[in-house]
Amino acid sequence: MSAIALACITFVCISGGVLLGMFLRKALPEHHLSTDAKDVVRLGTGLIGTIAALVLGLLIASAKNSYDTQSTQITQMTANVVLLDRLLAQYGAEAGPARDLLRRGIVVLANRMWRENGSDLGKTAPFEASTASEEFYAKLQELSPQNDAQRSLQARAIQLSTDIAQTRLLLFAQRTNSIPMPFLVVLIFWLTIIFVSFSLFAEPNAIVIGSLLIFALSAAGAIYLILELGQPFAGLMQISSAPLRNALAPFGS
Repeated sequence: MSAIALACITFVCISGGVLLGMFLRKALPEHHLSTDAKDVVRLGTGLIGTIAALVLGLLIASAKNSYDTQSTQITQMTANVVLLDRLLAQYGAEAGPARDLLRRGIVVLANRMWRENGSDLGKTAPFEASTASEEFYAKLQELSPQNDAQRSLQARAIQLSTDIAQTRLLLFAQRTNSIPMPFLVVLIFWLTIIFVSFSLFAEPNAIVIGSLLIFALSAAGAIYLILELGQPFAGLMQISSAPLRNALAPFGS
């Protein structure tokens, strides 16, 4: 389910809690809304509110940290791709086919990471290397260095290609990380209870209802932010694929 759909469900549940609180306020006998009852309910919702606030804060911080980490990994991968191409260019004309395969492999990788151009490979076989990548690595191994300089360049190129492959696997592995649905259900339940208590003891009027709906929208927005940051290669807040794709420009030189 998409982040926007879950955020809308959260808003509906919390808004339903507001309506439930208003209904209970009218339906319950007056003695059920005594000062003692208010104190007990407020103490309970204060506890739940504190827990929910801590959980939301930790989830946002964790999601942002994960997002930044993957963004940094993409930047590092882009730098390694450019450096790898430079090393092959320095190696000489014999590395020309390998450079061409590298270009093709990066295009396939970008399509799989961001699932662009109708690529479904990122879903069906995310940990399998593309044909171009396998052929590229084979070409690297087949190079026949004629001097120490070329041997050094080949060794560095193999190491860089290994680093790029490891980063690719790590990025695909991290894509499976998300908030477990039971955890999210419990969090939404906590928020709903809090808003039930808000409307239970407040006299409903335009200001109160409007404020509660704005608060509900803010809480749903926090859930949306967590879910969006948890999928950095899709959605409105996705990491741009432009740096990795633009790194291909100098390959023809």
